[in-house]
Amino acid sequence: MNEDFALVLPVAVVWAVLAVAYALAPWGDMIGYAWVWGFGSVLFLGLSALLLHRRRPDRAGVPATEH
Repeated sequence: MNEDFALVLPVAVVWAVLAVAYALAPWGDMIGYAWVWGFGSVLFLGLSALLLHRRRPDRAGVPATEH
């Protein structure tokens, strides 16, 4: 796990919570905002999944230094 994943995943969670809050809001005209926040949550969740599976660049060809 890298630090990018650890920073993006909480953003996805916050967006998902906001989507649920807007979907359950007592006033009826906020459901459109729930779709926006929900879609953003899915995008950030996908980004965090990509970051989780990202590997560091291969260091092949870089000579090892001896101390």
